[in-house]
Amino acid sequence: MAYETPSLTYLGLSTPPPATPGEAVLDRVPSPPSEAPYIVRFSAPEFTSLCAVTGQPDFAHLVIDYAPGSWLLESKSLKFFLASFRNHSAFHEECTIGIGKRLVMVLEPIFLRIGGYWYPRGGIPIDVFWSFGKLPEGIWLPDQGINPYRGRG
Repeated sequence: MAYETPSLTYLGLSTPPPATPGEAVLDRVPSPPSEAPYIVRFSAPEFTSLCAVTGQPDFAHLVIDYAPGSWLLESKSLKFFLASFRNHSAFHEECTIGIGKRLVMVLEPIFLRIGGYWYPRGGIPIDVFWSFGKLPEGIWLPDQGINPYRGRG
């Protein structure tokens, strides 16, 4: 099925990535008709940002699940949005929740959840979870599949 899409910022174009999350554009495309709600999952195992205090790199595995309303997220724009955090200083919670809120603002989903599984710094891993909306009844939402950090034990 061919979709008529609005002009997209990154898809099919040679475009430099945005320097900051504020400059990043999240593109959306119409969601295909469906008899029942469904879940879309994006997994970003190599997310990076900078520590808000030290400027040292922080690393996380992000898992984003959403039940689309009228819109789907264009994946290349998500990739560029997430890459824009590479030189962005923020606490783990601010990054994870801010990404979730920005996605909700653009997509207007029925439901969205994001899990930020941050790798240890100073020996302490931090996991951040945020959700919006209500999961539609009867929909299958699998576990995010990221085990708690156990180090070498």
